[in-house]
Amino acid sequence: MGSLFRSEEMTLCQLFLQSEAAYACVSELGELGLVQFRDLNPEVNAFQRKFVNEVRRCDEMERKLRYLEKEIRKDGIPMLDTGESPEAPQPREMIDLEATFEKLENELREVNQNAEALKRNYLELTELKHILRKTQVFFDEADHGVGCSQMAEPGRDEESVQLLGEEGLRTGGQALKLGFVAGVILRERIPAFERMLWRACRGNVFLRQSEIENPLEDPTTGDQVLKSVFIIFFQGDQLKTRVRKICEGFRATLYPCPEAPADRREMAMGVMTRIEDLNTVLGQTQDHRHRVLVAAAKNIKNWFVKVLKIKAIYHTLNLFNLDVTQKCLIAECWVPVLDIEMIQLALRRGTERSGSSVPPILNRMDTLEDPPTYNRTNKFTSAFQHLIDAYGVATYREVNPTPYTIITFPFLFAIMFGDLGHGALMALFAAWMVLQEKRLAAKKSDNEIWNIFFGGRYIILLMGVFSMYTGLIYNDIFSKSLNLFSSHWEVSHNYTHKTVMSQNFITLSPRDEYTQTPYPIGLDPVWQLANNKIVFLNTYKMKISIIFGICHMLFGVSLSVWNYSYFKKPMNLYTDFLPQIIFLTFLFLYMVLLMFIKWIMYSWTNEFERSGACAPAILITFINMVLMKGPDDKKDGCSPWMFPGQAALQPFLVFCAFCCVPWMLFAKPVMVMRAANKQHQLLNNHHGTGENGDIEGNNIQTQQQQQQQHHGKDEEHDLTEMFIHQGIHTIEYVLGSVSHTASYLRLWALSLAHAQLSEVLWSMVLQIGLKSKSAAGGLVLWAIFAIWAVLTVGILVLMEGLSAFLHTLRLHWVEFQSKFYGGQGYHFAPFSFETILDQAAHAADE
Repeated sequence: MGSLFRSEEMTLCQLFLQSEAAYACVSELGELGLVQFRDLNPEVNAFQRKFVNEVRRCDEMERKLRYLEKEIRKDGIPMLDTGESPEAPQPREMIDLEATFEKLENELREVNQNAEALKRNYLELTELKHILRKTQVFFDEADHGVGCSQMAEPGRDEESVQLLGEEGLRTGGQALKLGFVAGVILRERIPAFERMLWRACRGNVFLRQSEIENPLEDPTTGDQVLKSVFIIFFQGDQLKTRVRKICEGFRATLYPCPEAPADRREMAMGVMTRIEDLNTVLGQTQDHRHRVLVAAAKNIKNWFVKVLKIKAIYHTLNLFNLDVTQKCLIAECWVPVLDIEMIQLALRRGTERSGSSVPPILNRMDTLEDPPTYNRTNKFTSAFQHLIDAYGVATYREVNPTPYTIITFPFLFAIMFGDLGHGALMALFAAWMVLQEKRLAAKKSDNEIWNIFFGGRYIILLMGVFSMYTGLIYNDIFSKSLNLFSSHWEVSHNYTHKTVMSQNFITLSPRDEYTQTPYPIGLDPVWQLANNKIVFLNTYKMKISIIFGICHMLFGVSLSVWNYSYFKKPMNLYTDFLPQIIFLTFLFLYMVLLMFIKWIMYSWTNEFERSGACAPAILITFINMVLMKGPDDKKDGCSPWMFPGQAALQPFLVFCAFCCVPWMLFAKPVMVMRAANKQHQLLNNHHGTGENGDIEGNNIQTQQQQQQQHHGKDEEHDLTEMFIHQGIHTIEYVLGSVSHTASYLRLWALSLAHAQLSEVLWSMVLQIGLKSKSAAGGLVLWAIFAIWAVLTVGILVLMEGLSAFLHTLRLHWVEFQSKFYGGQGYHFAPFSFETILDQAAHAADE
C-alpha cells in the first residue's frame, strides 16, 4: 500500500545489450513487466527498421494460426487452454514453428480442396439421382394418360396426341419429334423461371417441376439450400437453344437424361453406386481433416502465445539503437527505482540463456523529462485506482486520492442510497462475484456491461455494506422501519390505536410526546407513521450533507500540504494553503459549528432557559453574517444570538475571509517578484568590469547586460502569466467554495428521492397484494410480489444505484480532487507479455 499514497519513484535508465543476448534479455523483461522502453528511432519508418523481416514472419505465422483457428471453430472442436503462458521461444525455434504451420496449412487446404471437389461431385450425383427419379415419375404418368410423352409420331403414340393434339400431329403431314432438357434449379427461382420461359418461348414449351424434399449442401459455402427438379419439352433446335440460354441465366444445372426407360434405370443404378463410393471417400476425408484439426487444437493456444511473444520482442527491439560497431543494442527505459535489482536479475538470466559472455549494462540517467506515473495496485485497489485515473492520471509523485477514496466513495454513495434492504441486495450480488471471481474470470465474457460490474465488484461490495449501515441509521428497509428497541415517543395519550389505524399518520411534537431519551441507533421507528416525517428528515439530511461536504473539502485542501512539502514549495503553503483553509474555515466550517451549537444548546426543555421556538435558522444567520446585517427580529424573551460574543465574532470572521481573497491573488506574484529582484541584485554585485579600459572586460560586461535584459523580458512575461493564473485560481476557489458546498446537497436530495420512490413502490404495488382478502389472495400476492421485486431491482437498485454512483463520482472528481489534485501525468506502460496477451484476447473476442 506504500506506493498507493504516492506514485512509485521512477528513473530513466540506459541499457546496453549484446546483439546475441538482446532477444533473451528482452524476453525476460517482458515476463517481468516492469520496464517501459522509449522509441529511439522516432523518425525511422516502420518498414526500414532492423527487425522488420522478423515482424513480417510473425505476421505470416499469425495469419496461418488464425486460418487454423477458424477451421477448428467451424468443426466445433474444443481448443485446449491450460491457462499457462509458455516462455518465448528462441529465435532458432521460429524456423520450426514456421515449418509446422506451413505443413498444417498446406495439408488442411489440400484436404479442404479435395473435400470440396468430392462434395461438388456428390451434389451433382445427388441432383442427377433426383432428376432420374422425378423424370421417371413424369414419364410413368404420361404412360398412364396423365402426363406427356417424350416422343411423338403421327398415329403411333397416344402420348404425343396429349401433348400436341391431333391437329398438331397432322400439320405438314410429316412426323414431328419433341425434345426435352432436365435439370435442377433453386426453389425460389422457379416462379421467375416459369415466366421467363413462357415469355421468351411464347408458350411453345411445356414445363414440369417437382420439389426435392431434403435440402442439399452447397459445397462452396456449406449452407443448406432447397432445390427443385424440372423438365422442359420443346420442339425444334431454335427453342432448344433459347431454353438452354434461359437455364444458364437462372444458374440452373442441366443433366443428361436418357429417353429410354431402360437407359434411365441403368444410369440410376450407376449413380447410386458412385454415390455410395463417394460417401465412403468423403467419410475418410472428413476423418483425416478432423484428426488434423484435433491435433492442432491441442497446441494452438500455446502457438498463439509464442508467436505473440516473438512479435512483441522484435517490435521492442525495433525501438533500440545500434552502436557504431553494430554489435551492441542501446535502449532507454523508465523503471521503478525499487525494482532495479529485479530487472538486473532478469537481464542476467537472459544473458545466461543466450550463452553470451558479456553482461548487460544498466545505467541510471539524469533527465528533465517528467517520468510516468506508476501506482502498484492489487485486485482490490485497482478498481478504485481506475476511478481516479478516469478523471486524469496523477502528476508524477503527487498525492494519490485512491486510498482515501476507498472509504469516502462508498460512504458518500451510501448517504444517497441509504436503505438496509437495497444495500443488502447489492452487497449479496457483489459478494457472489467476489467468492466466484476465479470461475467468472476464467469465462472471459465479451459482454461489456457484465465486465464493468465484475471489474468493480469490490466497489459494489463496499457500497452495499455502507448502504446497509446508513440504512440502519435512517432505520429504512424497503421504506419500512425496524422497531428493535421500542419507540421513545409516547403518543398514546393523543392518539388511540383506532385513530392511528384510521388516519395512517400522526403528527409528532417534541414538546408533548418525546420522552427526552434518544433512540439507541438511528431514527425512531415512530417517524414512519409521522405526518411531519419529511419535514424532520429534510432538515436532518440537509444538515448532515453540508457537514460531510465541508469536512470532505477541508480534507482535500489539507492534502495539498503534503504536495507542497514533498515538492519543496514552501511559498505555496503561505500563498495558497493558508488563505484557502482560512477562507473555508472562517465561513463554512463556522456554519457547521453553528449547527452543532444549535443541536446542543436548544431543546424543548428548559434546562438552559431556552426554548425550541427561540432557535434561529442557520441559513438566515449565515446569510446575515456574510451581508454584515444584524439578526432578524425575534420573539419576546428570545435572545437573537446563539452564544455570547457571537455579535463581535461574526464580522471578524467575514473580514478575515474577505482578506484571504487579495492574499491569494497578490501574495504569490509579489513574493516571486521580490525573490527575482534579490537575485538581480546579487548578480549585479558580482559582475566584474574591465580594469584600465580592458577591452575584454568591457565585452564581458556588455554580454552580461544583454543577458540581463533578455532575462528581464522573460521574467516580466512569467509574472504576467502568474498574475493571470492566480486571478483565475482565486476566482475559481472563492466561487467554487460556495457552489461546491451547495453541490453536496445532492446527498440530501438523492437520499430523499430514493426513500420516496421506495415508499411509493411499497404503497402502490406490494401493499395491494398484502391487503387482498379474497380466496385467491395468495396467488395475487405472489404475482404482485414478483412485479414489486422486478421494479425494486430494476429501478431502485440499478437505476437509482447508477444515479447515486455518478453523483458520488462527481463529488470526488470536482469538489474533492480539485483542491489538491493536478492529474496531468501519464500512465506507466511497461513492456509486459501479460498485458499484450490480455489485449490480444480482448481483440479476438470483439
